[in-house]
Amino acid sequence: QVQLVESGGGLVQPGGSLRLSCAASGRIFRFYSMGWYRQAPGKQRELVAGIGSGGSTNYADSVKGRFTISRDNVKNTLWLQMNSLEPEDTAVYYCNSRNPLTEADYWGQGTQVTVSS
Repeated sequence: QVQLVESGGGLVQPGGSLRLSCAASGRIFRFYSMGWYRQAPGKQRELVAGIGSGGSTNYADSVKGRFTISRDNVKNTLWLQMNSLEPEDTAVYYCNSRNPLTEADYWGQGTQVTVSS
């Protein structure tokens, strides 16, 4: 079982930055692929950025060049650095981990990001 706890959300003005963190439990964190998803009101949850166990990354087109995902397998932590934030980035952001053998998904409770002037 993996437990995920997000932090770092908040209110920021357009053009500003935030850094989200996700603390994961479990000694096998390093074997899991990780990702950040977001869900805006009235919309489906979407993948923002993903990072494999080996460090390969992928991003939604809407955040490429603005967001950076990273992980530390010693600290069992996942981050999402968000720069040049736009009102369209407003959503609840969720940390996700996936067991590579069972493909079971684990989710954090979510953290609210609001971009507004």
